[in-house]
Parts: sequence; C-alpha cells; structure tokens
Amino acid sequence: MRKIEVLNMISVDKFKGVFVALNTIYDDNDNINTEEIKKLVKIYKTKGVKGVYVCGSTGEGFLLSTEERMQVAEAVKEASGDDFTVIVHVGCAGTKESIKLAKHAEKIGADAVSAVPSVYYRLSPECVEKHWNGIIDSTDLPFIIYNIPQLTGFNLPLDLFKRMAENPKVIGIKNSEEPVYNMERYRTVAGDDFIIFNGSDEQFLGGRLMGANAGIGGTYGTMPELFAALDKMINENRIEEAKKLQYKINDVIFELLSYESLYGAAKQVISHRFGINAGKPRSPFLEVEYSDRLQKTIDKIEKYVSELGEY
Repeated sequence: MRKIEVLNMISVDKFKGVFVALNTIYDDNDNINTEEIKKLVKIYKTKGVKGVYVCGSTGEGFLLSTEERMQVAEAVKEASGDDFTVIVHVGCAGTKESIKLAKHAEKIGADAVSAVPSVYYRLSPECVEKHWNGIIDSTDLPFIIYNIPQLTGFNLPLDLFKRMAENPKVIGIKNSEEPVYNMERYRTVAGDDFIIFNGSDEQFLGGRLMGANAGIGGTYGTMPELFAALDKMINENRIEEAKKLQYKINDVIFELLSYESLYGAAKQVISHRFGINAGKPRSPFLEVEYSDRLQKTIDKIEKYVSELGEY
C-alpha cells in the first residue's frame, strides 16, 4: 500500500499543527497523578494545540516503569477523547518492552506511536532499524521516528531514514536535532505527504521554513497559546510577524533554561498559569521552588499572550 493511501486512511491533518510534549505529573508520594494529568490535557484542548506527545523526553519517559507509562497513556487518552490527537512514545532500551507499550497504546485507542533508537549500547543503524521495525510490525498504528541525537547518541543516517520512510506505516519524524538543514533533507527524501515535526522549540520558525509541517515541544506546555499563534502565522505566510513572536518565545525559553532544572521550572509555570498541581520532576531531576523570579517569567508569558490579540 502506498504511503499516500495510508495517510488518507488515517487523516493526515490530525498530525499537522502544534503538539505539546506532555509533562508527567506525580503526587506527593512520587506516584503517577492521573487526575492532574487529565486536568492538564483538558486545558490544552482549549489552547489551540492539535494534541499531545506522551512519555517522551519532557514526559520523563525513561524515568517511568512500563506500568507507569501505561497509566499515563490511559489517563491522557481518557481526557483527550476522540477529537484530540494522542501520540505515545514507546521507546525503551529493549525492543520487547517497546512492543509491549505499542500494543497497549493501540488497545487504548492512541493515534500513533513513536520511538527513539534503542539507547545506551550505541547500536549500529542495522540494529536500530531492527528495533524500529519490531515496534512497527507489532501494531496497526502509524509510527513516528523520534530523532534526538544529543540525548541518544545516535545520528540518523539519511539512507536509514530513506528506508524507514518507504514503509507505509512510517508517517513522520519528530526531529529534535539542532541544525534545521536536515528538515529540508528529510522533506526532499520523504516527499510532501510525510509529517515532519520540528522538535527544537527555539527554532520552530526555522524548522517550519526548512520543511517541517508540524511541531512537538517541551516548552509548548508553558505557553501553548504562543506556539499555536506562531503556527498560524507561518501557515498564513506572515513571516515578519512570526519572526517577532519567535523572538518573544525564545526570550521565555532562555529564562526557563536558566533555572536549575528546565522540567522543574516548566512544572511551576504550568501550575501557576493553569491552576493545577503539576508537582515536581522525578529524581534525579532537581525541583525548582516558586519565587519572585519565577513569577516574573510567568508574567512575561502572560504579557506576550495578551499582546497576541486575535493574531
């Protein structure tokens, strides 16, 4: 079956737009807080984003047990309903656990699964291909490659990407490597009917201009309105406006990165902006305490959101 036929069957539009890389929330005993996760997902449904990416880097996926990852996915899908796209990251060090998570994602009605290469062992491209194909073959769900070499240590070769993109079930790539140059390479190789998610938040505009047609990001969760507006400006070819908004977004990202823990700071922002208890990140990540300094970051986000108007 040709890729375009597969994409038509699954409705390609559900994968275009802005996707929040969802923070996993824990209770005071470090257990998964499904109720707060559901509240947060329902909030994002009102903020102009297309869906969520679950248990990835921002979701602290590699700090969760397989059972915890299933808990998170179930809570997210329950809160999302059928009108909010859910992509579940199922990447693990071993293929067996990844397949288990992929089958669970299919069972609960997720829209797609995604995975990083097998980590730690610095495997060859042939091993990574075997790992990904094992996941792909285990379900009928579409698959999205997750390329983040700065964390996995695996630089995706273009020939491997080409082979993967030829599989009709591989509908896209979440590309979080920093050079936007490869967005164009992936687009050229895979064609127009392939979903390329920009993964570097501070280069959303650059990534979109170089070939990405969607975005997944960890800081989106703190300011989803800004990224939704940026996406709309790009789609309408309002590039000068988009550039100014990207500068504002980067101003916030720069501040978030200045804290001891990006995830700790993001969870504080989410808690105070949206009135939920996003808690703290799981150890060994550091907690960030609420402070006047943090409130200034929140105030800056609110200011930028208020300046959007109807955008």
